[in-house]
Amino acid sequence: MTVVLEFEFDMNVRACALLVAAVALGACATVPATGPVVTEAVAPVPEAGRAAAAAAVPQPVRPAPDPALVAIYASRKDGSRTLPAVDVAAFHRELLRNEVDFPTTEAPGTVVIDTTGPFLYLVEPGGRATRYGIAIGREGFGWTGDGTIARRAKWPTWTPPPEMIARDPHVAKWAGGQPGGVTNPLGARALYINFGGADSGYRIHGTNMPKSIGWAASSGCFRMLNQDVIDLYDRVQIGAKVIVL
Repeated sequence: MTVVLEFEFDMNVRACALLVAAVALGACATVPATGPVVTEAVAPVPEAGRAAAAAAVPQPVRPAPDPALVAIYASRKDGSRTLPAVDVAAFHRELLRNEVDFPTTEAPGTVVIDTTGPFLYLVEPGGRATRYGIAIGREGFGWTGDGTIARRAKWPTWTPPPEMIARDPHVAKWAGGQPGGVTNPLGARALYINFGGADSGYRIHGTNMPKSIGWAASSGCFRMLNQDVIDLYDRVQIGAKVIVL
């Protein structure tokens, strides 16, 4: 009998403890994503009421873009064409044009491409450089080495090489060359890289796919935002050294 009484007492204590714990848990637990569990019929919340409740929840505040950057990447006329604006809020600040410390023994005017950034640096005097975000070659198309800028072009014609047409037959319509324009893959400008006096087939160029900047996305060329490649084009001379790391 003593054992039974002790057992019953122990069970009562445990039941009380579980009840206390359940009350405490109910006070601090969050409602599951599937909705509250109810034991009686509850009238559904009208659609308008749910929308109003959602609107009442504080939303994170998106920082206002830097006005200076907005101005740099604004839409503008470029000859007979209009350069589309770039939504600077869609990019990490490090991928947008910036002047940075860049100690190097390379001469001013040298282009240094860091494929791990991915960034392109234009070496400036005094240990400084202008840095631009770029897109680099996707897996299997990346490369490193040295070259020189052998040619520059505004709103260049894009001619897909035979191996690209073989990989992607839908570009065969441009086998004779796609005229320059905002839909052209080379964008607003192109700088042509030579290896040892011969065309390497690689370019530093603008893009019709700005969202690719910051990614390994190309067939070995280096893409830039159109506003950035125009800035680079205006400052880089024929014969400039290109170093790809």
